[in-house]
Amino acid sequence: MSKFIMAIDQGTTSSRTVLYDETGETIASAGEEFPCQYPKPGWVEQDPEDIWRTQNNTMEAALAKANLKLGHVSAIGITNQRETTVAWNRKTGESIGKAIVWQCRRTAEYCDQLKAEGYDKVIKEKTGLVTDAYFSGPKMRWILRSEPKAGELAAKGDLLFGTVDSWLIWKLTNGKVHATDVSNASRTMVYNIKEMKWDEEILAKLEIPEETLPEVKPSSGIVGVTDKSTFGHEVPIAGIAGDQQAALFGQACFERGMVKNTYGTGCFMLKNTGSEPIDSKHGLLTTVAWQLGDKVTYALEGAVFIAGALVQWMRDGLQLFTNVKEIEAMATAVESADGVYIVPAFVGLGAPHWDPYARGAILGLTRGTTKNHLVRAGLQAMAYQSNDVLQAMQKDSGIKTKILRVDGGASASNYLCQFQADILGVTVSRPQNIETTALGAAFLAGLAAGVWKDQATLQAIWKENRRFHPEQTPEKVSQCLSGWHKAVERSKRWIDN
Repeated sequence: MSKFIMAIDQGTTSSRTVLYDETGETIASAGEEFPCQYPKPGWVEQDPEDIWRTQNNTMEAALAKANLKLGHVSAIGITNQRETTVAWNRKTGESIGKAIVWQCRRTAEYCDQLKAEGYDKVIKEKTGLVTDAYFSGPKMRWILRSEPKAGELAAKGDLLFGTVDSWLIWKLTNGKVHATDVSNASRTMVYNIKEMKWDEEILAKLEIPEETLPEVKPSSGIVGVTDKSTFGHEVPIAGIAGDQQAALFGQACFERGMVKNTYGTGCFMLKNTGSEPIDSKHGLLTTVAWQLGDKVTYALEGAVFIAGALVQWMRDGLQLFTNVKEIEAMATAVESADGVYIVPAFVGLGAPHWDPYARGAILGLTRGTTKNHLVRAGLQAMAYQSNDVLQAMQKDSGIKTKILRVDGGASASNYLCQFQADILGVTVSRPQNIETTALGAAFLAGLAAGVWKDQATLQAIWKENRRFHPEQTPEKVSQCLSGWHKAVERSKRWIDN
């Protein structure tokens, strides 16, 4: 009988479940969108119960499509939107307040205070991260200070914090397991990636009780089983990774120097740097990629906050089109963006700029600008932001990138992939399966469950769909980038603290 792996892929705008067989082929999948709330400018939050409800729904829907029961599944892998922070009651499992989403900027002022004190140097040295509202630690501190129930529960020892993976594990095990993996822990700003443990000094500085935090586990290995009384079967939860590290693993970027870029809600480029963390001097993050057994693999990462979310905004906010499938034809209906640049700094700029006070801008508009020019400029913005990151990555690592593996929804656009290759001057490789985040979670779980023997077996499963080679002249690329850099400067420091 075939062996099946279930990948839970909990994202920023939707929950998905994908079922794979032992050849890595997708058997069935299901997805369900859920809302974000924006109660104040720069604030982004979600209902944790929405996250769980939609994820549970998609698990049931995927199994139904495949005509399988949960008992047929060999193992479950979890991948998730990172940094988003959930608080809940240890005794009742009830969520406390809203989940604060990774995009939320409500803690920017506190991060500025830490920088003013010079404490950002301590944080970078120990965690590999810049001091920014993006990360989970300041969010936990905010919840403790702003949610009355949180403080009361913490005083009793009944408050739990977790990233979304921890919240899902708690639900799947019916409150028996409070755990996360090293990749998610490394994104909290309170985890020491050199000593591989929660950092007592930083926790004390942020006033976060360590007992509220999950136990940190390797990315591949059984952390618990689904609760039989709730789900009818005990299935091992055997793989956990934050979405971008999962995508790096799903892209089979197992060798030092390999790079992938995911075009999702945000845009995230990761380079495998092997067994040693590389300290970034150019605005990148040093992060844990994954841990297999005792072996830890590190990565350099550049995080662009808004990518696919720009396409959503053009669809829902500007109503330039009704279906994202229209954008390819619209982008190629005009010969150029006609000098139009979009800087999608809706929640500030991420790597390598790290400006929480930047805001979105559209520049170069003329009377002749059409919605096709705007759509083309929107796709180009993803490539420009990715170029900023790759240039910083090459400076930090000293390793020149020859091939960029791409994935995520927007990578289905041939126009985007070609423009990315042109701007980077690097070959872009797109796999047959562009949903590599879920595949990475499945790979990690399948390794632990014995479905796959080793990483060489996984490398053989990865298949390329198409390569895009640079075609544009250096002069044209230089002209395009000059306009982009001017546009980015116009968007920076737009709002006052």
